[in-house]
Amino acid sequence: MEEVTPRSNEHWKRAYLGPLPDEFLRVTTAQDIQEVSDRQAALALQSYHNTYTPHMAPNFVGRLSITIAQAKLVKNYGITRMDPYVRLRVGHFVYETQTAPNGGRNPRWNRVIHCQLPAGVDTIALEIYDECNFSMDELIAWAEIRIPQSVLRGETHEDWYPLSGKQGEGLEGSLDMVMSFNNMVVQPRMIQTNAPVVLVPNVATGTPMPVFVAPNQPQVARPPPPVLTDDDLTRIHEMFPQVDKEVIKSVAVANNQDRDAVINALLQMSS
Repeated sequence: MEEVTPRSNEHWKRAYLGPLPDEFLRVTTAQDIQEVSDRQAALALQSYHNTYTPHMAPNFVGRLSITIAQAKLVKNYGITRMDPYVRLRVGHFVYETQTAPNGGRNPRWNRVIHCQLPAGVDTIALEIYDECNFSMDELIAWAEIRIPQSVLRGETHEDWYPLSGKQGEGLEGSLDMVMSFNNMVVQPRMIQTNAPVVLVPNVATGTPMPVFVAPNQPQVARPPPPVLTDDDLTRIHEMFPQVDKEVIKSVAVANNQDRDAVINALLQMSS
């Protein structure tokens, strides 16, 4: 039997115990570092968007609602499968959709994003990534989309936008997007700093947000927004059979489930 020496004991003391980190035995390249930096910047920008203070608020012109419905890609870049998600930038604010597991060349997200539109911003930068388990997420397509003037006039607009990538400019496939705009801007108000604070879910994002309650004022419970039933959606789809039912659902979310507003928006899209 080999005798255990003090030197061999030192090797055991340097052994790593516990679960291995994700980056174990992974070669880090300059591209990896840059992509990690970009992701951290995106998350920081989104956190800033959700928590900005009134004196730091940029000049907004209204609320833009964007529905990332689906995409049709020309190639599957995954080794066995492709799990795409979309990263969206409006001005300095960054948003992401959920991942479409095994979405391949025809991912569906139906993700509705509500954001304040900064003054002077008239384009949306869009990137599609393949979520990877053992390497950095791979950028597979991108596009820069100009916000149509009809949207800024209050109309709901749906279109398929060409995507660029390794296949060439505008040759990577296309993405289905619905946009609508409301020029009502929510202005920050000065309120008492000693007022009690409660956390309520943000209707747009579902994340908690602080709400100041004025003293000696009872809290009034607001009823939840109306939701179109399946029968309502079926009737609307019968009126517009050429429009995909998932798109109708996205238009309903963008128009606060208002049946008349949904029908008017679909009429504008069909004209």
